Amino acid sequence: MCGIAGIIGPKANKLTILKMLEAQKHRGPDFTADWEIEGKIALGHNRLSIIDLSSNANQPFTSECKNFILVFNGEIYNYIELKNELQTKYLFKTQSDTEVLLNAYIEWGESCLDKCNGMFSFAIWNKKEQTLFAARDRFGVKPFYYYFDHSTFYFASEINTLFAAGIPKATHDKVWLNFFSEGSYGLPNETFWQNIEQLPGGHFLTLKDNSLQLKKWYHFEDSIFLLQNQFDKNEEEYIIHLLLKSINLRFRADVPVGFNLSGGLDSSTLLALIDQQDIDKSAVEAFTFITNDERYDEIKWVKAMLENRSFHLTICPLSAKEIPGLSLKMALHQAEPYGGIPTIAYSKIFQTSSQNGVKVLLDGQGSDEAWAGYDYYLHNNQNVIQGVSKSPFRTNVIDKDFANEYHKTSYPKPFEEDLLNLQYRDLFYTKIPRALRFNDRVSMLYGTELREPFLDYELVEYVFSRPNDFKIKNGVQKWMLRKIAEKFLQKKLVLTPKRPLQTPQREWLSEDLKDWVVAEVELLKNHRWFDSKTLQTELDLFFKGDNQSSFHIWQWINAAQLLK
Repeated sequence: MCGIAGIIGPKANKLTILKMLEAQKHRGPDFTADWEIEGKIALGHNRLSIIDLSSNANQPFTSECKNFILVFNGEIYNYIELKNELQTKYLFKTQSDTEVLLNAYIEWGESCLDKCNGMFSFAIWNKKEQTLFAARDRFGVKPFYYYFDHSTFYFASEINTLFAAGIPKATHDKVWLNFFSEGSYGLPNETFWQNIEQLPGGHFLTLKDNSLQLKKWYHFEDSIFLLQNQFDKNEEEYIIHLLLKSINLRFRADVPVGFNLSGGLDSSTLLALIDQQDIDKSAVEAFTFITNDERYDEIKWVKAMLENRSFHLTICPLSAKEIPGLSLKMALHQAEPYGGIPTIAYSKIFQTSSQNGVKVLLDGQGSDEAWAGYDYYLHNNQNVIQGVSKSPFRTNVIDKDFANEYHKTSYPKPFEEDLLNLQYRDLFYTKIPRALRFNDRVSMLYGTELREPFLDYELVEYVFSRPNDFKIKNGVQKWMLRKIAEKFLQKKLVLTPKRPLQTPQREWLSEDLKDWVVAEVELLKNHRWFDSKTLQTELDLFFKGDNQSSFHIWQWINAAQLLK
């Protein structure tokens, strides 16, 4: 996992690409390099060495024929199998997945994307054709941001990298308004900043003669329609096979691999499946965070899960007094609103793992969306936040003229079943895109790589396409996953209820950090988007006990820190 950057057009130059690479150097502390033709193209790469640690695998990477230049962020997990397909036609100089990806593109063109199982964001310059080809993985695990002024095209792994290139920092008001009104973080192509866009997951782009074309390459819906009529003789065993295969692929690395643990079903299942791998378990480190509040900490569940297993557990504590400093650091790093104190607590894991020399971590992200784990799936409502009965938004604090511009976000509904459409929304538009963005920035801030086995596309497609009663049966959610987990885990762990809250965010914000919250929100009172009196009224109500949800408070803190 690394950082990529590029400039195509008359403004391409070495000085600017070096500024861009400096802005995202945390993503790849092991090696940084650039390649350019002044006034035409500049490519840059920050390397985090994971597979083939030799300098031969450094980037920008040039093909054997010298015509193609690649910058690549991510991992192609099935690179060994692809290499076996290609090695009769291509001479390989490295053991890297980078070289496999470039040769796969040379051999199969855009169709190589269908063959890749991984998380990736990459760009390839074709010298002869003077064409840029760039692509992003199916679910958008790896980021790709760009800015195009119809003269020069800039791209990067992070928004701040584009700001470092001199791209104007202007708010995208519609995205901010929808964030305050409904908790949306923008559509897959949008950001919180005007004219800075994302290449959506499952899409590629081509740039030739100053003409930019985007195209969808991953047709998830078609895969589901095909799979809905396909059943294995033993569904349970087949899904276990897919799970084990996914984890096996994600242990491919030439550096230490560890994993993140919480007390829930996803983490415990991940642990059980890792325990089935043919690896030295004593060399694999597990990480979990705590806030020293037993109402929220899951440490007792984590310790129960690790009983009689040889994995070493490292505990990463977070205290309330750390939040003001860490929240600002995280806001400036994310460059967009993010998920509150849980995200900060999660970042402690990556900071500690980096200090311990563990460069790769696995976690359980993606299970709830594929297996229908959120409470609103059960009740079939349109919520985007679980565990609340009152709206978590306070739209009354928004200036009336600004509020009148609001239009509720609508999402595609390609399936007949309501449950599938909710899951589809969360996979491609709401839950997963924002979680992946939070997690990418959090892990890369400390030069670590996060891998998510539950988001293996073969696994997601198969589980998503199963009948509803595989997911929810007799009111029990993630029914098939629980059934599978019973094969490996104590029953008390399998039946652990899902906890919507993992940190004392509302208590810290209303009590321990009250003075800080007041000071942050004060910064918004003169902003054109807010009605200062109503803002103060709602803040007072929160402090007086209207705090079932603290999401609106965190929204305001995020805004105050990003709009300074």
